[in-house]
Amino acid sequence: MPPKYNLEKIKFATDQGTFERAVKLYEGKKIIDFKEDFGDYTAVVRGTELYKVFVSGLRYDKGSCECYLGKNNILCKHMVAVAIHACLGGKKIGKKEKESVSGPVCSGRLGELSEDDLVGTKKFITDALRYIKAYNGPSRTWFAYQNSLSEGCARLSVVVAKLPICEQTAKLLVDLLLRLDKKLCTGGVDDSDGTVGGFVEETVSILQEFAKFVPSCIKAFKKLCGQSTCFGWEEPLVRTFDEL
Repeated sequence: MPPKYNLEKIKFATDQGTFERAVKLYEGKKIIDFKEDFGDYTAVVRGTELYKVFVSGLRYDKGSCECYLGKNNILCKHMVAVAIHACLGGKKIGKKEKESVSGPVCSGRLGELSEDDLVGTKKFITDALRYIKAYNGPSRTWFAYQNSLSEGCARLSVVVAKLPICEQTAKLLVDLLLRLDKKLCTGGVDDSDGTVGGFVEETVSILQEFAKFVPSCIKAFKKLCGQSTCFGWEEPLVRTFDEL
C-alpha cells in the first residue's frame, strides 16, 4: 500500500539539509530490510551504525529511529530516507525532483510568462498559500503548525526562483507580498519564528534586483504607495518608485 505522502511533500516539508542527506542515503542504497506492515514501514539504515527505523504511512515525520536525533523525537535523515523509499520503492530520483531550496532567489533571466504559464503560476501560488494559515490550535500542535508555514514558504520559493524578470512578474510578486501581508496582519497567522516575514523580506530584495535588471519593473511598485504593512517591508520599494 503506498503512503499518504509523496516525494514532493517530503521535499517541501523537510529542511534542506535533512532532505539532501536523506537523498544521499537513499541513492547510496543504505536502506536494507525494508518492510511494509499494515500501511506503515520499517527498515534498517546503514549510517555510522545500523539503525532500526519506523515510519508511519500516514505522516512521514511520525515514527522512530535508534539514532541520537530519533531518540530525542527529532525528525532525522534516516526516517526521511525510509519515507522516500516508501514513496519510490528504489526507483531513481530525477535531478529536478531532488532539488531543494533554502529560500527565494532571483532567476537572473529576462522574459515573460506565457498566458498558460501565468495561469499555472498563479494556481501554484494559491495552493502554496494554503499552508500559510491561521493558528488557533493547542500548544501541542505548535511545531506542526510552524512546519506548515515553512512548507508554504518553501513552495513559494520554488515559484519565485523560476520567474523570468519583467514587469508582469514584478506585479505578480507585489500581489503575492500583499496577500502574505494580509495573512500576517488580519489572517491569524502566527509568525513568531519569522518564517513568513523572512520570506517577505527576501522577496522584497528580489524585486529590487528586478528593478536593476529591468527598470520598468518599478512601475509595479506603485500599488504599494499609501499601503501600511505589518512591518514596513514596502518602504524600500516605495522609495524606489518615488525616485523614478
